[in-house]
Amino acid sequence: MAAMWLAARLGAVLVVIAGVWSPAATAVPATQDDTTYTAAPVWRSCSDFLRDTSRLPIAQCGTVAVPFDYAKPQGPQAQLAIIRVPASGQRIGALVVNPGGPGASAVDTVASMGAALADTEIGRRFDLVGIDPRGVGHSTPELRCRTDAEFDAYRAEPLADYSPAGVAHIEAVYRRFADQCLDRMGADFLANVGTAAAVRDMDVVRQALGDEQISYLGFSYGTQLGAVYAERYPERVRAMVLDGAVDPSLDPVTETLNQTAGFQQAFDRYALDCATSSDCPLGTDPARFVDRFHQLVDPLVTRPAATSESRPLGYQDAITGTASALYSQRYWRYLTSGLLGLARGTDPADLLLLADDYQHRDRNGHYKNQQDAFTAIRCVDAVYPDDPAVWVAADRRAREVAPFLSYGTFTGYASRDVCAMWPVPPTPVVRPAVSPGPGKVVVVSTTGDPATPYTSGVELARQMGAALITFVGTQHTVVFNGDACVDTAVVDFLVDAVVPPPGLRC
Repeated sequence: MAAMWLAARLGAVLVVIAGVWSPAATAVPATQDDTTYTAAPVWRSCSDFLRDTSRLPIAQCGTVAVPFDYAKPQGPQAQLAIIRVPASGQRIGALVVNPGGPGASAVDTVASMGAALADTEIGRRFDLVGIDPRGVGHSTPELRCRTDAEFDAYRAEPLADYSPAGVAHIEAVYRRFADQCLDRMGADFLANVGTAAAVRDMDVVRQALGDEQISYLGFSYGTQLGAVYAERYPERVRAMVLDGAVDPSLDPVTETLNQTAGFQQAFDRYALDCATSSDCPLGTDPARFVDRFHQLVDPLVTRPAATSESRPLGYQDAITGTASALYSQRYWRYLTSGLLGLARGTDPADLLLLADDYQHRDRNGHYKNQQDAFTAIRCVDAVYPDDPAVWVAADRRAREVAPFLSYGTFTGYASRDVCAMWPVPPTPVVRPAVSPGPGKVVVVSTTGDPATPYTSGVELARQMGAALITFVGTQHTVVFNGDACVDTAVVDFLVDAVVPPPGLRC
């Protein structure tokens, strides 16, 4: 459920059931109108999607065909992978789940969630439904811009030199990535992978499932998907829970700066906790935490550290691994282990493994396509400034709000985001969210969420006239993650339409 974080600084950066992936259903586009484009899924077993289908033998999987471009309904088709875990009791309807990213597989998430929730009120009352957006997860064509070797090479680039020559090199790396995406995916597909197309796809699947309305649970980027769906199809929303909110009214530069500030706050909390131990690699003086971090990781720009993984730890992976650990306190011990390896000159492999986990690289060196999809989707979802001066100002501000992420000193030069040189035009969805109706939306926001800051949830709830649940904690998203206060309020809302009381804090 990774959120959009540090995209402007790292280029590409900034969640089970039984059953066969069905052949594509035949699309029957009577007109270009949303209500008349239909596609009927053919349900099969899920064994082509999932490794273990034993825990949910009733689950169904299939595909629904949608056009690359709805303006060309007879043109090439994408196959959306879908999974449905039927309600085991008195059915209310479909609960569509999206885990975020963008780029995370909803099919895999619903498979895991379905097994965990099978004996709960949610599992009894709802069909749990996951739809892998076009290009994502098990959908085809798979949105993949890089080979495994090319991704490894990308990660080996420090991307930290903000001299004029360094900026030119960074932008050349970004252009090469953008060109690879265009060459391998084609302009028609690449231009239609954003949220605008995904919400229309989601409604095609709703029709295929035979439901007049859906309930929806979206995490992280999934909150943006839900908010745009609610704006376009308000009458088709029964109930919507949005956890770890993206504020859809923000421009991409402001959103990235807000996220970098959130990661600084999470780093500060981690460092204070680390300092309670006598062997904390950051020491015990809060005034020195950031300096000590830089002393450990900055040398990696020119001298990557050897690890037991047979691959060195470079600067970009050290930053990615650190940020990955800040998503949840349960990863802090691995961050400490990796930093201790750097401090002692032993083995910082845990930082590399944290970066592998974030980048979805397995032990055999194979990557999922999640990061390629992440970049392609966000690049068409908003208009990214082309003016280098905007990115210089953003770099200056980022150094103020997130000093632990900033290499060297401010130079007056900065690279543009890869999306500023993206090869297809955007289909932007950035605008304030609107309410689909009173009592239909609940927003959940965590006070110490590094990736989707608490204030974004407050603002999204205001825009949508939604109830807000505040969770006091340090993690990214919380629904169905073990907090009884949050989960009880969410279940009561989804099942019985009981809106949480104003000001609920958990």
